[in-house]
This record gives sequence, C-alpha cells and structure tokens, in this order.
Amino acid sequence: MEAPNGSLSLSARGRARRRLVTNRVAELVATVAAFGAVAVLAIVVWSVLQRAIPALNLDLFTNVQATYGETGGGISNAIVGSVIIVAIATALALPMGVLVAIYVSEFAHEQIKRYVRLALDVLNGVPSIVIGIFVYALLVLGSGYAAWKASFALAIIMLPLVSRSTMEVLNLVPNSLREASFALGVSKWRTVLFVVFPTVRGGILTGTTLAVARAAGETAPLLFTTSVFLNSVVTDPRQAMDTLPFTIFIYSEAADKTLNDQAWAAAFILMAFVLVSSLTARFLLSRSERKLRGR
Repeated sequence: MEAPNGSLSLSARGRARRRLVTNRVAELVATVAAFGAVAVLAIVVWSVLQRAIPALNLDLFTNVQATYGETGGGISNAIVGSVIIVAIATALALPMGVLVAIYVSEFAHEQIKRYVRLALDVLNGVPSIVIGIFVYALLVLGSGYAAWKASFALAIIMLPLVSRSTMEVLNLVPNSLREASFALGVSKWRTVLFVVFPTVRGGILTGTTLAVARAAGETAPLLFTTSVFLNSVVTDPRQAMDTLPFTIFIYSEAADKTLNDQAWAAAFILMAFVLVSSLTARFLLSRSERKLRGR
C-alpha cells in the first residue's frame, strides 16, 4: 500500500488546533488567577505586618491593656480571653458535630440524611451577626455578658463546619472495612466506634481546626455577648472577657497612634493563627486521605 503524496504532519489542524489553543488559553487564565489569589494574600499579610511591626514586642504579649485614655500596655488579657472562649466553643461543638456526622453517615435513612445536610448547610450560611443577636436575646438579656455565652454563639458557627467535614471523611472510609467487621459478628455501633472512627480521626481534627480558625476571627457574636474593655486578665467563663476581635474593633478607632499600632499587631496575631491553623488542617487532611487510600 502506497503512502499518500506529501509529507505526513502530526501537528493539530483545523478544529483540533482551535481546541488546543483554547485549552492553552484556559490553562493560562487559570494559572494567572491562581497566582493572583496568592498575590492578594501576600499583599494583605505584608500590609498588616508592616503596620504591626512598631507594636510587636514582648510587652504586647505580657502586659494587660492600659487604662482607658492612657497609652502603652499590651493585649495579654485579650489573648487569654480569646483562647478560653474558643476552647470552650470547641468543647461544645466538637462532640455534637461528630455525633451528628456519625448518625447521618452511618445510621440515618436517606430522607433524614438529606434534611439534616440541608439544615447544616443553611446553618453554615447564616450570618454571624444573626447568631449573635439570637444568643443575645436568648441568654444575655436579663442576665448580662459572660464568656460562656460567647462560646455558645461560636459553637453554633462551628457546628456545621465540624459536621460536614466529618461526613466527607466518613464517606472516604471503604465499605470493605465495615463489611469485614460485620462478618466477624461485630455490632454496628462497635464497628463505628472501633473501626470507622479511628480511621477518620485525622479528618475530624482537620475539620475542627478549620472551624476553630473561623470562630477565632468572628467579631459580631462577641459584640452581643461579651463586649467589654478590661485591663486585667479574667479566666472565669461566667464573667465577661476581652477578646482579640473586640480589641481590634476598639483600638482601630482610637485617636492614639500607639493603640492603632496595637490594633494592627492584634490583627496580625489573629491572621497568623488562622494561617497556621489552615495549613495544619490541609496537612492533616492530606495525611488522612493518604491513610484511607493505603498510600
């Protein structure tokens, strides 16, 4: 059989060439968009850090806030208050979120699954200020501010994040593990507790880390539940506590430049915590996925 006249070309022509060019253009646009997003984050972090440097010193972390109208001091009481409030919120949201996820993924019927997932998605989309107003009307009116009430509001924000992330990780567990456990005569609740749950601990920790990162930066619920300016460290959750978001809100509007610098420093501390938490969550998630896939 004779070869056709002319040289044989392997380059794309006509419609194939147009598709190749379109694909390259789409890849280029996506790459530029990705680098643009990273650039925006870098600009924001550098901008905050540049303004926070004058106030970033040891006194900022060891001293309490100065008396209103005075300069100097630190934000140690705000840091302690934020840590306590977020820790209590995590203690409230984590067990409830995990139990909801286990029920939906392992025990509930399909119709109930759809309703619960829809409710969690709606709750996740509710603005934080609405949750703050709800907790204010439910717990604060008539009894006053308290740190545990702020934790309750933050726990509501964290609950859907923990539940949905745990559900996604539970769906990655191979059914062969469950079937092997059932074949040995193990009950379903024991299978979930001793076979499924240990496999997804890394994913649960990932979802919890992301939820903590989001709750730590919320301001609106704190304004309605524990917004108070203190110059002492408070560790009793039954009392109102100062927090980093509220400190940023107050100091950013102050006339004193020193307080403005401390507001930027507090913002950088909060941003650094969120960045570290997000990176840790990504690492734990990738590690959990590799473990589930046997790599």
